Amino acid sequence: MNEIDIEKAAALMRSASNMAVLTGAGVSKESGIPTFRDAQTGLWAKYDPQQLASPEGFKNNPELVWQWYDMRRQNLANVQPNAAHIAISALESEFSEFAVLTQNVDGLHQRAGSKHVVELHGNITTFYCFDRLHPASEIPTGLKQPPVCHCGSLIRPAVVWFGEALDRSVWRSASQTAIGCEVMLVVGTSALVQPAASLPFDAKQKGAKIIEINPEQTPLTRRADLFIQAPAAIAFPLLMQYFRQS
Repeated sequence: MNEIDIEKAAALMRSASNMAVLTGAGVSKESGIPTFRDAQTGLWAKYDPQQLASPEGFKNNPELVWQWYDMRRQNLANVQPNAAHIAISALESEFSEFAVLTQNVDGLHQRAGSKHVVELHGNITTFYCFDRLHPASEIPTGLKQPPVCHCGSLIRPAVVWFGEALDRSVWRSASQTAIGCEVMLVVGTSALVQPAASLPFDAKQKGAKIIEINPEQTPLTRRADLFIQAPAAIAFPLLMQYFRQS
Protein backbone atom coordinates (compact mmCIF):
# COMPACT_ATOMS: atom_id res chain seq x y z
CA MET A 1 0.00 0.00 0.00
CA ASN A 2 1.45 3.32 -1.12
CA GLU A 3 0.84 6.04 1.47
CA ILE A 4 1.52 8.74 -1.15
CA ASP A 5 -1.49 7.50 -3.11
CA ILE A 6 -3.55 7.45 0.10
CA GLU A 7 -2.62 11.08 0.70
CA LYS A 8 -3.50 11.99 -2.90
CA ALA A 9 -6.84 10.23 -2.56
CA ALA A 10 -7.63 12.15 0.62
CA ALA A 11 -6.78 15.43 -1.13
CA LEU A 12 -9.14 14.60 -4.00
CA MET A 13 -11.90 13.80 -1.53
CA ARG A 14 -11.39 17.05 0.39
CA SER A 15 -11.77 19.00 -2.85
CA ALA A 16 -15.22 17.55 -3.55
CA SER A 17 -18.68 18.32 -2.20
CA ASN A 18 -20.48 15.48 -4.00
CA MET A 19 -19.15 11.98 -3.49
CA ALA A 20 -20.25 8.43 -4.27
CA VAL A 21 -18.91 5.10 -3.04
CA LEU A 22 -19.41 1.90 -5.01
CA THR A 23 -18.82 -1.25 -2.98
CA GLY A 24 -18.62 -4.92 -3.89
CA ALA A 25 -18.25 -8.32 -2.26
CA GLY A 26 -14.66 -7.66 -1.19
CA VAL A 27 -15.84 -5.20 1.47
CA SER A 28 -18.21 -7.70 3.06
CA LYS A 29 -15.67 -10.51 2.74
CA GLU A 30 -13.46 -8.59 5.16
CA SER A 31 -16.24 -8.93 7.75
CA GLY A 32 -16.24 -12.68 7.26
CA ILE A 33 -19.05 -12.91 4.73
CA PRO A 34 -17.95 -15.18 1.89
CA THR A 35 -18.57 -14.13 -1.68
CA PHE A 36 -21.43 -15.87 -3.47
CA ARG A 37 -19.17 -18.54 -4.94
CA ASP A 38 -17.05 -18.89 -1.79
CA ALA A 39 -20.24 -19.65 0.14
CA GLN A 40 -20.75 -22.73 -2.03
CA THR A 41 -18.88 -25.11 0.25
CA GLY A 42 -19.81 -28.45 1.71
CA LEU A 43 -23.33 -29.46 0.73
CA TRP A 44 -23.70 -26.44 -1.53
CA ALA A 45 -20.57 -27.07 -3.60
CA LYS A 46 -22.35 -29.56 -5.85
CA TYR A 47 -24.93 -27.05 -7.07
CA ASP A 48 -24.60 -24.78 -10.06
CA PRO A 49 -25.17 -21.08 -9.19
CA GLN A 50 -28.12 -21.07 -11.59
CA GLN A 51 -29.80 -23.67 -9.38
CA LEU A 52 -29.42 -21.49 -6.30
CA ALA A 53 -29.99 -17.97 -7.61
CA SER A 54 -32.31 -17.81 -10.59
CA PRO A 55 -36.07 -17.67 -11.14
CA GLU A 56 -35.84 -21.04 -12.87
CA GLY A 57 -33.97 -22.55 -9.94
CA PHE A 58 -36.60 -21.27 -7.51
CA LYS A 59 -39.41 -22.59 -9.70
CA ASN A 60 -37.78 -26.02 -10.02
CA ASN A 61 -36.74 -26.42 -6.39
CA PRO A 62 -38.04 -23.66 -4.10
CA GLU A 63 -37.03 -25.55 -0.94
CA LEU A 64 -33.39 -25.77 -2.05
CA VAL A 65 -33.16 -22.09 -2.94
CA TRP A 66 -34.94 -21.04 0.23
CA GLN A 67 -32.58 -23.06 2.44
CA TRP A 68 -29.52 -21.64 0.63
CA TYR A 69 -30.61 -18.08 1.33
CA ASP A 70 -31.79 -18.88 4.85
CA MET A 71 -28.33 -20.25 5.66
CA ARG A 72 -26.69 -17.08 4.38
CA ARG A 73 -29.18 -14.90 6.24
CA GLN A 74 -28.55 -16.73 9.52
CA ASN A 75 -24.80 -16.25 9.08
CA LEU A 76 -25.29 -12.47 9.18
CA ALA A 77 -25.95 -12.72 12.90
CA ASN A 78 -22.31 -13.70 13.42
CA VAL A 79 -20.65 -10.81 11.57
CA GLN A 80 -20.16 -7.10 12.16
CA PRO A 81 -19.36 -4.10 9.95
CA ASN A 82 -15.62 -3.70 9.49
CA ALA A 83 -13.39 -0.63 9.44
CA ALA A 84 -14.29 0.12 5.82
CA HIS A 85 -18.05 0.11 6.51
CA ILE A 86 -17.54 2.35 9.53
CA ALA A 87 -15.29 4.79 7.65
CA ILE A 88 -17.72 5.03 4.75
CA SER A 89 -20.49 5.84 7.23
CA ALA A 90 -18.33 8.53 8.84
CA LEU A 91 -17.68 10.14 5.46
CA GLU A 92 -21.37 10.76 4.84
CA SER A 93 -21.50 13.80 7.14
CA GLU A 94 -18.48 15.37 5.41
CA PHE A 95 -20.19 15.98 2.06
CA SER A 96 -23.24 17.94 0.99
CA GLU A 97 -24.17 15.06 -1.30
CA PHE A 98 -23.12 11.51 -0.57
CA ALA A 99 -24.37 8.03 -1.48
CA VAL A 100 -23.27 4.44 -1.15
CA LEU A 101 -24.00 2.29 -4.19
CA THR A 102 -23.56 -1.31 -3.13
CA GLN A 103 -23.70 -4.66 -4.89
CA ASN A 104 -23.83 -6.36 -1.49
CA VAL A 105 -27.09 -7.72 -0.10
CA ASP A 106 -26.14 -8.01 3.58
CA GLY A 107 -27.16 -4.61 4.96
CA LEU A 108 -23.80 -4.04 6.68
CA HIS A 109 -23.56 -0.46 5.40
CA GLN A 110 -26.81 0.40 7.15
CA ARG A 111 -25.70 -1.41 10.30
CA ALA A 112 -22.54 0.74 10.26
CA GLY A 113 -24.68 3.88 10.14
CA SER A 114 -24.84 4.79 6.44
CA LYS A 115 -28.17 6.43 5.67
CA HIS A 116 -28.15 6.96 1.90
CA VAL A 117 -27.56 3.44 0.53
CA VAL A 118 -28.66 2.27 -2.90
CA GLU A 119 -28.78 -1.54 -2.87
CA LEU A 120 -28.28 -2.50 -6.49
CA HIS A 121 -28.88 -6.20 -5.98
CA GLY A 122 -31.44 -6.04 -3.17
CA ASN A 123 -31.23 -7.17 0.43
CA ILE A 124 -31.09 -10.73 1.72
CA THR A 125 -33.10 -9.85 4.84
CA THR A 126 -36.10 -8.60 2.86
CA PHE A 127 -38.59 -10.69 0.95
CA TYR A 128 -41.40 -10.24 -1.50
CA CYS A 129 -44.23 -11.98 -3.26
CA PHE A 130 -46.40 -10.75 -6.10
CA ASP A 131 -48.36 -8.59 -3.69
CA ARG A 132 -45.91 -6.73 -1.45
CA LEU A 133 -42.58 -6.58 0.35
CA HIS A 134 -42.16 -8.66 3.51
CA PRO A 135 -39.63 -7.41 6.10
CA ALA A 136 -37.38 -9.84 7.94
CA SER A 137 -39.51 -9.50 11.08
CA GLU A 138 -42.31 -11.36 9.29
CA ILE A 139 -40.12 -14.28 8.15
CA PRO A 140 -38.47 -16.43 10.84
CA THR A 141 -35.16 -18.11 10.11
CA GLY A 142 -34.86 -21.87 10.03
CA LEU A 143 -37.80 -22.53 7.72
CA LYS A 144 -37.21 -25.49 5.43
CA GLN A 145 -39.35 -24.16 2.62
CA PRO A 146 -40.57 -20.75 1.48
CA PRO A 147 -43.74 -19.55 3.19
CA VAL A 148 -46.85 -18.81 1.17
CA CYS A 149 -48.26 -15.29 1.19
CA HIS A 150 -51.96 -14.59 1.67
CA CYS A 151 -52.02 -13.74 -2.04
CA GLY A 152 -51.20 -17.36 -2.79
CA SER A 153 -47.66 -16.92 -4.13
CA LEU A 154 -44.43 -18.19 -2.64
CA ILE A 155 -42.35 -15.62 -0.77
CA ARG A 156 -38.79 -15.24 -2.09
CA PRO A 157 -35.69 -13.23 -1.11
CA ALA A 158 -35.77 -9.67 -2.42
CA VAL A 159 -32.49 -10.01 -4.29
CA VAL A 160 -31.62 -9.82 -7.96
CA TRP A 161 -31.08 -13.28 -9.40
CA PHE A 162 -29.27 -14.39 -12.54
CA GLY A 163 -31.37 -13.47 -15.54
CA GLU A 164 -33.24 -10.68 -13.74
CA ALA A 165 -32.96 -6.97 -14.41
CA LEU A 166 -32.20 -4.48 -11.67
CA ASP A 167 -35.15 -2.57 -10.30
CA ARG A 168 -35.67 0.43 -12.58
CA SER A 169 -35.97 3.01 -9.84
CA VAL A 170 -32.90 1.63 -8.06
CA TRP A 171 -30.85 1.72 -11.25
CA ARG A 172 -32.05 5.24 -12.06
CA SER A 173 -30.95 6.44 -8.62
CA ALA A 174 -27.55 4.75 -8.94
CA SER A 175 -26.98 6.09 -12.45
CA GLN A 176 -27.91 9.64 -11.50
CA THR A 177 -25.64 9.46 -8.47
CA ALA A 178 -22.73 8.23 -10.60
CA ILE A 179 -22.97 10.88 -13.29
CA GLY A 180 -23.47 13.63 -10.73
CA CYS A 181 -20.60 12.94 -8.35
CA GLU A 182 -17.23 14.68 -8.34
CA VAL A 183 -15.31 11.79 -6.77
CA MET A 184 -16.18 8.10 -6.74
CA LEU A 185 -14.53 5.57 -4.45
CA VAL A 186 -14.74 2.06 -5.92
CA VAL A 187 -14.08 -0.44 -3.16
CA GLY A 188 -13.79 -4.23 -3.15
CA THR A 189 -15.49 -4.89 -6.46
CA SER A 190 -14.26 -7.01 -9.36
CA ALA A 191 -15.58 -4.43 -11.86
CA LEU A 192 -16.97 -7.34 -13.87
CA VAL A 193 -20.63 -7.63 -12.87
CA GLN A 194 -22.86 -5.57 -15.12
CA PRO A 195 -24.56 -3.18 -15.10
CA ALA A 196 -22.96 -2.06 -11.81
CA ALA A 197 -19.48 -2.25 -13.36
CA SER A 198 -20.42 0.52 -15.80
CA LEU A 199 -21.06 3.10 -13.06
CA PRO A 200 -17.42 4.21 -12.51
CA PHE A 201 -16.92 4.55 -16.27
CA ASP A 202 -20.09 6.66 -16.54
CA ALA A 203 -18.89 8.82 -13.65
CA LYS A 204 -15.46 9.31 -15.21
CA GLN A 205 -16.99 10.24 -18.55
CA LYS A 206 -18.81 13.06 -16.76
CA GLY A 207 -15.58 14.31 -15.18
CA ALA A 208 -15.48 12.53 -11.82
CA LYS A 209 -12.22 11.40 -10.28
CA ILE A 210 -12.12 7.65 -9.66
CA ILE A 211 -10.28 6.16 -6.69
CA GLU A 212 -10.13 2.37 -6.64
CA ILE A 213 -9.32 0.39 -3.49
CA ASN A 214 -8.80 -3.32 -4.07
CA PRO A 215 -6.23 -6.01 -3.22
CA GLU A 216 -6.12 -6.97 -6.91
CA GLN A 217 -6.18 -5.06 -10.16
CA THR A 218 -9.46 -5.08 -12.09
CA PRO A 219 -10.66 -3.96 -15.53
CA LEU A 220 -11.20 -0.53 -13.95
CA THR A 221 -7.65 -0.08 -12.64
CA ARG A 222 -6.12 1.42 -15.79
CA ARG A 223 -8.93 3.98 -16.02
CA ALA A 224 -8.88 4.97 -12.37
CA ASP A 225 -7.17 8.20 -11.34
CA LEU A 226 -5.71 6.45 -8.31
CA PHE A 227 -5.37 2.76 -7.46
CA ILE A 228 -4.74 1.80 -3.84
CA GLN A 229 -3.76 -1.86 -3.74
CA ALA A 230 -4.91 -3.01 -0.32
CA PRO A 231 -7.88 -4.55 1.49
CA ALA A 232 -10.47 -1.90 2.27
CA ALA A 233 -10.44 -2.46 6.04
CA ILE A 234 -6.69 -1.79 6.05
CA ALA A 235 -6.66 1.15 3.64
CA PHE A 236 -9.60 3.07 5.09
CA PRO A 237 -8.25 3.90 8.57
CA LEU A 238 -5.18 5.50 6.96
CA LEU A 239 -7.31 7.21 4.33
CA MET A 240 -9.52 8.73 7.03
CA GLN A 241 -6.44 9.88 8.92
CA TYR A 242 -5.19 11.84 5.92
CA PHE A 243 -8.68 13.04 4.98
CA ARG A 244 -9.18 14.67 8.37
CA GLN A 245 -5.90 16.54 8.22
CA SER A 246 -6.53 20.20 7.56
